Amino acid sequence: MINLIITKSFLFLALAIVTSKTLTITSSDFSDNGLIPSKYTCDGANINPELTIKDIPKETASLVLIVDDPHAPKGTFDHWVMWNIPVKDKIAENSTPGIEGKNGKGENKYTGPCPPSGAHHYHFKVYALDTKLQLAANSGKNIVLKAIEGHILASGELVGIYKK
Repeated sequence: MINLIITKSFLFLALAIVTSKTLTITSSDFSDNGLIPSKYTCDGANINPELTIKDIPKETASLVLIVDDPHAPKGTFDHWVMWNIPVKDKIAENSTPGIEGKNGKGENKYTGPCPPSGAHHYHFKVYALDTKLQLAANSGKNIVLKAIEGHILASGELVGIYKK
C-alpha cells in the first residue's frame, strides 16, 4: 500500500511538472537583464515598452501582466497590474490592452521605473490563464495573484534594469 501511495504522489508530481509551461517574454526595447531605455521611465515619456509573448498555450483565455520592483526601499513596488488582456503575442508600446489595476501609487496605470538611487531590477511577469478574471478595477496585485491561483497555464518573465 505504501508503494502505491508513493507511486501516485510521484505520478502527480511528474504530471504537474510536465503540464507546467513557460512563456517566453522579450522586448524589442531591451534584453533580459539589460538596461531599460529612459523613454519608458519617469525620466522619459513614462510609457510602457513593447513586449512579445511566445509559447502561449492554445487553451489560454486571457493574459495577466504584472510589473514590479522587488528592490524598492519600502518593499516591492508595483509598477503595472493588468488582467483580461486578449490572447495575442504582443503588448504594444504605450498601450492598455486589458483592465488596469492599482499600482504602487494607487493609480490604475503604468508607472515607469524611477529608482531613488542605484540600479533596480524591474520584473515584467506574464501569466496565461484558462479563464478571464471578474475583478473590480481598483484591485491590486495581491488580489490579482489570489484570483489567478489554479488558473495559470503558463508564465514567463523578462527583467530589465534601470539606474538614474
